[in-house]
Amino acid sequence: MQHFDSPRGVLKVANLREYFHGELQGALAHRHVEVADQTEQYVVNLLTLFARSEHLFEHTPEGVRLKPLAHMLAVALEAQSSLERERALQRLGDVSLFVAGFFAHSFARKLVDIDYHIAMGGSAYGTLAAGLAHGRRQALAQVFAELAAKFLPVVEALGEIADSARQYTQADVLRLYEIWLKTGSTRAQSLLRQLGVEPTPVALASN
Repeated sequence: MQHFDSPRGVLKVANLREYFHGELQGALAHRHVEVADQTEQYVVNLLTLFARSEHLFEHTPEGVRLKPLAHMLAVALEAQSSLERERALQRLGDVSLFVAGFFAHSFARKLVDIDYHIAMGGSAYGTLAAGLAHGRRQALAQVFAELAAKFLPVVEALGEIADSARQYTQADVLRLYEIWLKTGSTRAQSLLRQLGVEPTPVALASN
């Protein structure tokens, strides 16, 4: 079972949806990321939904847990109907986006890292957008297409929301450097510089 430590303490807000809407708009603007209103609203709805753990985690024979992304992909590939496949791909994209944005620091020392979530989530949204492009849900297809194209920038915006109350330790600095190496994250690069570290690529040893 995967456990994630929240980067925030308990935060009381009057309206969770309005809170996420304001935070997301601020983070997107700060990172100079432009998305359509429908895409922004989709992400706000996603954050509001997953703020309740019962919507993020699932009941399984092993207990309440977050299923591996590979399992979610298998469910999509083995779906018996187009609707089941769409739902499975959407779940894969949604979970990848949320987890990569809010729990990047929790991937340290795990076999599956943030770059895997970014690749899986972006691919899921892209496949979903292509499948919906010629149906009655073309507007939703455009949302998924934009999320696929801007997956990393949106992840970084969510990470900025998560990081707003975070106190960085030496281990966090090393983790930020690792994230920057793996994804080229401009947010991680900026945070490192704010913490007095100038990130420099390392040369990979040749065989």
